[in-house]
Amino acid sequence: MRILGIDYGTKRIGIAVSDELGFTAQGLTTILRKNRMHDLGQIGELVNNYGVEKIVVGYPIRLDGTEGIACEKVNRFIDRLETHFNIPVVRWDETLTTKTAEEILLSANIRREKRKKIIDKLAATLILQNYLDRNNR
Repeated sequence: MRILGIDYGTKRIGIAVSDELGFTAQGLTTILRKNRMHDLGQIGELVNNYGVEKIVVGYPIRLDGTEGIACEKVNRFIDRLETHFNIPVVRWDETLTTKTAEEILLSANIRREKRKKIIDKLAATLILQNYLDRNNR
C-alpha cells in the first residue's frame, strides 16, 4: 500500500510517497500553492499515479503539546482531502521536522536558494518516514 506524506504550508506543500511495502519514504515534489482546486488537482494526480491508499499530513502541535492556529488551518486542509479523495487521512506530529530538514540541508552544504526549493519535500519525507517507522515496529 502506498502512502502519501504531506508537509502543508501557507506557500508550499511538500510531498513524499512510500514504497509499495510501506518501509521507506522518498521525496517527490513541492507544490507551489495557488488555490484550493489547483492544490487538490496536483495532489490528485499523485494519488492516482501512485495508487495512494492513505495520506499522512504533518500536524503542527506546539512544543507544549497544545494545538494552535496552524492546527486549525491543517484541519481545514485535511477535511478537504478527506472529502475530495475519500481515502483515510492521518494527522502526524511534525514537531521539529522543518528544523531537522534545515539542519540536514545545512550539513550537506546546500545553498540557500536550493534549500528553499527542497526543504518542504524533505520535511514531508521525514514526516512520512517517522510514521512508517512507528507503524512497522
